[in-house]
Amino acid sequence: MSPNITLWGDSIGKGVIYHAGRRRYCLAPDRATSLLSADGLRIENNARMGATIREGLADFRASAMTPGGVTVIEYGGNDCDLDWDAVAADPVSFHDGKTPLPLFRETLRQFIAEARARGQRPIAVIPPPLEAGRYYRWVARNRDARQILRYLVDVQHIYRWHERYADAVREEAQALQCPLLDLRTPFLNVRDLPALICEDGIHPNSAGQRLIADTVRATMAVQAAG
Repeated sequence: MSPNITLWGDSIGKGVIYHAGRRRYCLAPDRATSLLSADGLRIENNARMGATIREGLADFRASAMTPGGVTVIEYGGNDCDLDWDAVAADPVSFHDGKTPLPLFRETLRQFIAEARARGQRPIAVIPPPLEAGRYYRWVARNRDARQILRYLVDVQHIYRWHERYADAVREEAQALQCPLLDLRTPFLNVRDLPALICEDGIHPNSAGQRLIADTVRATMAVQAAG
């Protein structure tokens, strides 16, 4: 029997996709957690759309935990997001993420430490990459796109800004000898990355969710063989 797994994360962990036909967000029927649950993994999914790591840690602290389980920590996408209305209104000033990077690092370290203190085995997740062009077009909707681009200087700045948080997850987890689940590299290894990402540029689509499930399976197989 597999260990109990609790997942704390954002909409990527929840399995949210943007349905272009319906023009709204919904849960992917073949989301990664459902596919993995069908494999026999016992997963309690506590991920929430829009959640930052600070909100996730607060949820974790308020939860009842049974020692001996696995705590998966998956954040970064909302933490690095900017107030795009503020950016469009003032493209000259600096705008930080919802969770500034030093605070993101500190909270991740705290999350890992508290999970261990409660008898859990934490696993930190390196989030998938975003698709900068799509995400720029998404956040520029109904806003002054020229002002947003003036702030960014080039659209790929969005990708680099997001990557800093992914790098922080890797660095902090390695420093604390915390196991990692790298979702970024498998996405980057696919030549047609946009084929895995929704219209909004940040949520993996159904194909992306299947890749996440395959990555978890491959990671577990490597760990079992080791």
